[in-house]
Amino acid sequence: MENRVEELRKRLGMNQEDFAKALKVSRQTVSSIETGKYNPSLELAFTISDFFGKQIEDIFIHERSCKDEKR
Repeated sequence: MENRVEELRKRLGMNQEDFAKALKVSRQTVSSIETGKYNPSLELAFTISDFFGKQIEDIFIHERSCKDEKR
C-alpha cells in the first residue's frame, strides 16, 4: 500500500523522531510506514489521519486489482 505520510510530515517541517513522538510510536515504525514496509493498524491510520486533518483515503492509497474493480 502506498502512502503520503512522508510528504505530509515534511510539509510540516517535522523529522521522523518528532512525528513518532507525536504519534506515540517508534521512529522505526514511522520509517517502515513511509517506505511501505509496514501497514499501520486501523487505529494508527486514524491517528495519523487525525494528526494531518485528512481522510485516511487521502493519506493511504490502496490499489485495487482489476478483479476487485469488477465487483
